[in-house]
Amino acid sequence: MRFLQLFLLLIVFQAQAQQGGMWIPSLLKGMNEKEMKNLGMKMSAEDIYSVNKSSLKDAIPHFNGGCTSEVISPKGLILTNHHCGYSQIQSHSTVDNDYLTDGFWAMKMEDELPNKNLEVTFIIKIEDVTAQILEGSSSITNEDEKRKRIEQNISALNTSFPKEAWQENKVRTFYEGNQYMLFVTETYKDIRLVGAPPSSVGKFGSDTDNWVWPRHTGDFALFRIYADKNNRPAEYSKDNIPYTPKHFLPISLDGVAQDDFTLVFGYPGRTSEYLPAVAVEQIVNDLNPARIEIRDAALKVQDGFMRKDPTIKIQYASKFASVANYWKKWIGETQGLKKSNAIGIKQNDEKAFAQKVTKAGKQSQYGNILPEFGKLYTEITPYAVSREYFSEVALRNTELLSAAFKLYQLEQVYKTRGEQSFTDRKNNLINDMSGFYKNFNKEVDAQVFEQLIDLYSRKAPQQFLPASLKNIDAKNLTAKVYGQSKLTTYEGLKEILDGETSVVLGRLQNDPAMAVIRDMANSYFDNVAPKYEEISTKISALQRDYMKAQLELNKDARIFPDANSTLRVTYGKVSGYTPRDATQYLPVTYLEGVMEKYVPGDYEFDVPQKLITLFNNKDYGVYGENGKMPVNFIGTNHTTGGNSGSPAIDAHGNLIGLNFDRVWEGTMSDIYYDPAISRNIMVDVRYVLFIIDKYAGATNIINELKLVHPKKKSGKR
Repeated sequence: MRFLQLFLLLIVFQAQAQQGGMWIPSLLKGMNEKEMKNLGMKMSAEDIYSVNKSSLKDAIPHFNGGCTSEVISPKGLILTNHHCGYSQIQSHSTVDNDYLTDGFWAMKMEDELPNKNLEVTFIIKIEDVTAQILEGSSSITNEDEKRKRIEQNISALNTSFPKEAWQENKVRTFYEGNQYMLFVTETYKDIRLVGAPPSSVGKFGSDTDNWVWPRHTGDFALFRIYADKNNRPAEYSKDNIPYTPKHFLPISLDGVAQDDFTLVFGYPGRTSEYLPAVAVEQIVNDLNPARIEIRDAALKVQDGFMRKDPTIKIQYASKFASVANYWKKWIGETQGLKKSNAIGIKQNDEKAFAQKVTKAGKQSQYGNILPEFGKLYTEITPYAVSREYFSEVALRNTELLSAAFKLYQLEQVYKTRGEQSFTDRKNNLINDMSGFYKNFNKEVDAQVFEQLIDLYSRKAPQQFLPASLKNIDAKNLTAKVYGQSKLTTYEGLKEILDGETSVVLGRLQNDPAMAVIRDMANSYFDNVAPKYEEISTKISALQRDYMKAQLELNKDARIFPDANSTLRVTYGKVSGYTPRDATQYLPVTYLEGVMEKYVPGDYEFDVPQKLITLFNNKDYGVYGENGKMPVNFIGTNHTTGGNSGSPAIDAHGNLIGLNFDRVWEGTMSDIYYDPAISRNIMVDVRYVLFIIDKYAGATNIINELKLVHPKKKSGKR
């Protein structure tokens, strides 16, 4: 019996060990391909990435630089998350024609809506160019000089590497500067909105349910890529035609079950899996608490206004979601790092690392790394905390200060580049800021400012605080700034920037909002940023050496590069999990759960009447399963921000879901991936089809798609 238990435990451990990691798709042959096949994949590595034939990578464009999308029809139809297309949906919405509330469906192509500055980028080819990029840099000891040489090599290769005229070359670094890859890309700039469910479907649960399981959100939106007559990228034109893809994803109607293979393909943003323990301690004890407290204060103010005023709700919907997203993520991340004992595990790993260094006789090369980490992170902490306070208060969460900071930068342009550059930047700024003021509310922002400037004054490291913001009366300062500053309206901005340069500079000098941001920025750039950058450069160089040592001393280990917004593959399986004692989560949720959470009139948990009717009648068409309508499912895929909109692909290469989130207990996977509790959350593609077909009646969209039954074909159910 004991032998059987140990054998089963070994099987579980091996299965977990084959999950986690964000792998470069051009380098899957060998270990990764074997692991995927062990998990049940029926494809080959070349089916996933190939330059000689169409492959999955040709159906996975980067969506507007921050999300992922996938091509799902031969007419350039792409699927991504509702929250990825949220700002585009919002931009087309008004109080009288509210696509956020009511949804939008183009019943014919002529009804599809163009979107200014929206683009998607395909990867054509990936090439390892490490030798070319590091050429001539190994003998340079000065970090600034080394960086300059590498940047020169990158620039030269970007120019010289073969590509078509409409393509771009982009070099990205991996393993902290120990590897470099070149990506040949194509960017399409005519992207039109095709369909989006109402927010009561696409954002169901909103911020309350964000980052948690069980989840019941139809987080999807549809767009279409348009190209010129040669199928090449082009700016928007009514003469453009739907893009013909090299590959598009068939859609499986067979659904998912526990332990089914899942492959998530996309553009994960940033991870820091190889930070030393002392860096994780800084995140848990210093940085995250500051970030969380600041955003918590801002969100409480905005939420109060949004619940009372529908106009403010539209103005702040996208901004609120963006701020709340990482606020909640940081809370879960901190709790997860503590629960999983990530710091202790890393400390033990570092002891083992030190022993390997000694055993290999590499003390002179790598023996000082861990002690130096301890010294540098202690030294950088007050600067890092001050940097977070400046960034969170001045640049991210107080809109008037963020607008004023743009004008502060304008002043710096005059000082460093002269009057002509000042005038050019000023005119561009006037044009660019019109959209900002469309969604700006003076009353809301004044209350946010009052809360955050008080926190900044009391809790930012006092040695770096400007004298004017010590011991302040936040209420009086708010009344002065928002009562007298011209920057609270677009008309005021244009007025303050109108006229001769000397006159404009004089107005800026006397504006009370400018006085606040000027003192904050001057203090930051004079006293914080230089020292932070100096220490950070040393830490980056040390991290590069630490990564080099890891690769050198652990040649057979599963060491994947940190995410950096480049195309990656992560694989795993459909799986529930146990987040805490006596609690077990199943891997699939159903429409019943939506109705259980339903709160009439609530902006997070309201449900459209038509969806209620479809539920009551069990009218699910071909998309239901055993009389139930699947909504979301979870898997062990290692994802992060940027994977929003990533396709979940089955063992045969068919679309089964749409990645949109992670579970709260596992958000620490950006720093430490724990296969026991790290889970990604996906919309079941059958729910997407059900909403398009049965709810919206957009059969024109359904007719474009290739629907398949791979399990029936293989005899597996």
